[in-house]
Amino acid sequence: MHLFMPETVVFEPGSLQYPLGEKIYKFFMTKPVEIVKASLSAFTRNLSGLTEKQRYARSKTILAVSVNREKKLDVCKPSADYSFKLVSNCPGSCEYCYLQTNYSYKPYLKVFVNLDEIWDTVAGYIPETPGQIVTFEAASNGDPLAVEHITGSLGETIEFFSKLQNGRLRVVTKFNNMDLITGKNHGGHTRFRVSINTEYIIRQFEHRTSTFEERLEAAVKLADAAYPLGFVIAPIMIYENWEREYRSMLQKLQEKLKNHKVNDLTFELIQHRYTEPAKKRILERFPYTRLDMDDTRRELKWGKFGKFKYVYPKEDAGMLNETLSEIIHSLFPDAAIEYFT
Repeated sequence: MHLFMPETVVFEPGSLQYPLGEKIYKFFMTKPVEIVKASLSAFTRNLSGLTEKQRYARSKTILAVSVNREKKLDVCKPSADYSFKLVSNCPGSCEYCYLQTNYSYKPYLKVFVNLDEIWDTVAGYIPETPGQIVTFEAASNGDPLAVEHITGSLGETIEFFSKLQNGRLRVVTKFNNMDLITGKNHGGHTRFRVSINTEYIIRQFEHRTSTFEERLEAAVKLADAAYPLGFVIAPIMIYENWEREYRSMLQKLQEKLKNHKVNDLTFELIQHRYTEPAKKRILERFPYTRLDMDDTRRELKWGKFGKFKYVYPKEDAGMLNETLSEIIHSLFPDAAIEYFT
């Protein structure tokens, strides 16, 4: 797919004091984009008169270049021990995405330029005890690969982790520009996962992301580059012919990978869920969405962010877990299913 290119780039105060900020500035000086030096909050006041749908669409064309001041990392179970941010948000526009809530009023994309400071924070969470491995998710709050052609920060972070004895990096993506990172020295310390779903779900709900076939090609490149490889199947949805389509999806994946050596293959299974605030925001931004958000067919579950979320009833969730696990184990007998949630 085409690489993301914003219409407007906002350089926030302090961002140009870092080498990566200067690099990004020079990159955009030769591109047909609007360059603004201002705080993002000041710039986005111009969006206050738009409808929610208009504001969301405009925000997705804005890239902010910022400094990450966070010194405390969030716990990121079950995906990893902790998460950290190279970026926040994503140029994709998935209707169901939990970032609809997390960045409800701030749907623009940010990239952070103070890499050394971010890495220092990460290193502070890693014990020196031999064999005590700590995992870090770099794509919990956005998709760093989607802007790697602009920043290069994911590749540098992969090489940073390759030197860590007890630190391991985890990345998940819906994008396919793998050529930017396949040549990096990862040392087997980065598990790269590709987010996959049925072609119906990708086509219907995952706007401005790579196609299913592009993601399969991306996975092959990762396998050939000897990255520990995984797949995140999310969100798993119940709809007409869902079982047949998930089986077909996994059969196509097996066919694609069968002639390639795959290191330590894993799967992560995540059922569709939503919160009440997310549902409200989604319906404002996608008034004609076909997402099934019928509360009467769900049950409430307390979430780690202090909000109730609607998930499938236990019987339906158990059916999803059992069905997909059976298909995966039959097609990929050596793979591990890390969790279902």
